[in-house]
Amino acid sequence: MAKNPPQHVVLRPFAGLPNEPDWVAMREIIPSATARVVTTAQYGSREVTVVTALPGGYTAMHRPDGSVLLALQGALSSGDLSHDLAVTLLAAIDAEPGTAFPVMPSDGSAVRLQDVLDVNAPFDLQVQQGYDYWLDATAERSEEVEQSLREAAETSVPTVAVAGVEHAFWCQMSKEFVRWVRSEDEDAVVDAIARLHATRDSALQCPGGQGRFLGMFRAAGLVVPVWELPQGTTAADVAGPLKELESRLDAALAVTEPLTANERRARAGIVSRQVTLR
Repeated sequence: MAKNPPQHVVLRPFAGLPNEPDWVAMREIIPSATARVVTTAQYGSREVTVVTALPGGYTAMHRPDGSVLLALQGALSSGDLSHDLAVTLLAAIDAEPGTAFPVMPSDGSAVRLQDVLDVNAPFDLQVQQGYDYWLDATAERSEEVEQSLREAAETSVPTVAVAGVEHAFWCQMSKEFVRWVRSEDEDAVVDAIARLHATRDSALQCPGGQGRFLGMFRAAGLVVPVWELPQGTTAADVAGPLKELESRLDAALAVTEPLTANERRARAGIVSRQVTLR
């Protein structure tokens, strides 16, 4: 392995992995989700369950039944999340069953998830409404354990993948929102939404009224536009309107002409409200 991993911040740690936007969503906006990955032959062709979070703030577990879990929402020990996760994953794979890990310090290598995982294997995210995946088949489901699972679920933001639209997630906080992770270059997404916003075409036409475009934030190097939905709008309600917006957004992304004066003003407003999640 190459030595001396870079110390600079890697802005897109999941670039090069299949379904990069779903990795970002699991890291930043979904409270509970799982996906299966496989390590390369060099690392044993081992099946691993990637999860959003683990109990106790652990980043990885080698469970008593032999299965391995890797959590994306743990802390960083360097400027490269992919490196930190890869080092922790390899330690978990080599550990005895029943071992849990916090984020591991760098081992001096430059190994990253892109080196450890089979990038040709699918990454199929499954949004979960609870945390039953914390337990393996051998775990005792006592009343105390059940209560812990209920409490974890009750404190999570209800989140659902929007059917028919990739990387889009409905959530319910004080109001309902849609957060849509985009894989395109940030400037291209901002320009496209500015074109729609300038012509009052950036809203979602929901059954209960318009879903208002609020702005966007950066997460793990990708941009995530956000819409505030009419009160009571469900994930099923927003699926059709978001699919229609997807067509309009794709058309705007294909435009190559410079922005008009109105579009530049719309863009400036979007950029002024943009934030970055680290």
